[in-house]
Order: sequence, then C-alpha cells, then structure tokens
Amino acid sequence: MSYPENAILVLVDVTPTGEAASSTAALIGAAAQIGTPVALVVAPAGIAQAAVDAAASAGAVSVLTAEADASALTVPVVDALEAAYNAVQPDAVLVSNSIAGRDVAGRFAARTRAALAVDAVGLSRDEEGVVAHHSVFGGAYRVNSAATYGAPVITVRQGAVDARAEAQPLNVETLAVSPSGMPAALAGEVAIVEKASSRPELRGATRVVSGGRGLGSKEQFVLVEQLADTLSAAVGASRAAVDAGFVPQSHQVGQTGVSVSPQLYVALGISGAIQHRAGMQTSKMIVAINKDPDAPIFDVADFGIVGDVFKVVPQAIEALEARKK
Repeated sequence: MSYPENAILVLVDVTPTGEAASSTAALIGAAAQIGTPVALVVAPAGIAQAAVDAAASAGAVSVLTAEADASALTVPVVDALEAAYNAVQPDAVLVSNSIAGRDVAGRFAARTRAALAVDAVGLSRDEEGVVAHHSVFGGAYRVNSAATYGAPVITVRQGAVDARAEAQPLNVETLAVSPSGMPAALAGEVAIVEKASSRPELRGATRVVSGGRGLGSKEQFVLVEQLADTLSAAVGASRAAVDAGFVPQSHQVGQTGVSVSPQLYVALGISGAIQHRAGMQTSKMIVAINKDPDAPIFDVADFGIVGDVFKVVPQAIEALEARKK
C-alpha cells in the first residue's frame, strides 16, 4: 500500500475497552495542519473497531491496525509503531502527551534514534520540516523545536490544539508486526470501574474551574464544584489545595499535576505560583478571582476580579443560572 509523501503518523491512545481516547480528534487535527494524517491503532484482538472508526471520523486517510497482548505494557505498542513508521515513512510521529503516550514516545525515539519533542502546544511546518511549539518556564516563554535530521517524535498536550480535520472514508490496513522480544512489564487483569459523573475529565476538558488554598477548607471547596457544575466544567485545584486535603491529587493542575489547555480556565482563591501557572497558562481564556490584588495569577489572567470568592462566586452562579432560563 502506498502512503502520502507528506504523511504524519498518529498513534491513537486506546482505552482498555477498545475506544479511542478523547485526545484522538485533536491529534489528527494537528497532523492535518502539517501533512496528511495516517493513524495507528494498537489493541488486543476483537476490541479495536471503535477506535478505528473514531480515527477515520477524526480525519485519518488511512488507519493501520495491529494486535497487542493486553498484559504486556508499552513494548508491543512500540513494536507496532516501529513497523508502521517503516511502512509509512512519515514526516513526523504524533503521540498524545498522556502517561502511556509519553512512555511509548520515549522508548520509540530511543529505539529509532529519532528526535523527541515533548508537550507541544502547537505545530507548524517550514521549508525544512515540522516545527513543534512549546510553552516553557511556567508559561513565561514560547519556544520552537525541530529535528536536525529525520522525522521528529512529538507528544502533544491534550486540549492545546483546536484544529479538527474532516472525516475520511474508512480505509483500514492490518499491519504485520515482528515482536522485538524486548523485556516488558506485565499487567494483571484490568477491572473497569464505572463512576457516574456529570463533569468532564480534567485532562482535555474545554472548561476548568480550579480552587486554591483561599477556599479555606474542604467543606468550602464545594463552591468550586458548584461553579464547575454551572459551567459544565471539570474541577481542578492548586497543589496547596491538594496538600491541604481539600480534593484528591488527581485534581491537581500544575507542573507536578495535570497540564490543561481549556477554552476557559477559572481560578478561585489561587495565588498563581509558577508551578501552577506551568500547567494552565496556555488556556485560551483565564479568569481569576482573588482578594489579593498583587497575586501573581493576575499577571496571566485575561479577566481578574479582586474580591472575596465567597461573595463573588455565588453572584456569578446566580447570574449564570438566570441566563439559562
């Protein structure tokens, strides 16, 4: 099978149930900005169809599929990615900046001696090849990176790319993969635990409401949840709020937590330490509410309110609810 000369190989993150991760549309959309997307779906036999369909719907002109042992971590995916890379000869390889994606990208780059660019918030192309754009030093600077030779391997921050590609007819090819025999960690049986929630997942959410130490207590942190529910947003938190026990660590936004790039980020009672800003400064619109007029969060906010969150937020919720009626 022949592939486009400007092919961009996209590794689709696949959930344990065989569905494509929420990052898929943005990854393929990013690929379409710099070339022609060719997707790779690696999953245990019999559960990949949903991910394959999602990749085509997201704009992949071709979808390569490969079977992988569900109990072996990372190595089977790297083996398949290497086989796909050799077949497609792409101009770049795009991978989600998820935990699994970073693991695969690092191993694949080391195995193939390819250049690795991590946590890109944008992509472009010049006369020499693909360029990755990064937000660094707590969001204080934007820098570009490019490979001096060969196709770069780029992990893309979830939620950072708005571009979407047009759906394509389903064009599937089964990939022949030769196992590398490299040592692989083994996972036990995966148990799916369903947790009902009306809120979106923090990573990749289009709207996020985060709370900081200024909320004062776990009981008062419910104000963040109330505003999040009004906006149909995910709930985030600063490290200080997590350390104080207001919310679980899974809600932490920042350098040592989750990096988010939503359309709207609302910071309640968050001072804006550089570690926190590193994880949210690429948000498209930032709204901050803090009683300290000198809080660093105001330096990156598009809109800022100097005031008591316990007075301002209930008014905001009331106004938003009134607009829904």
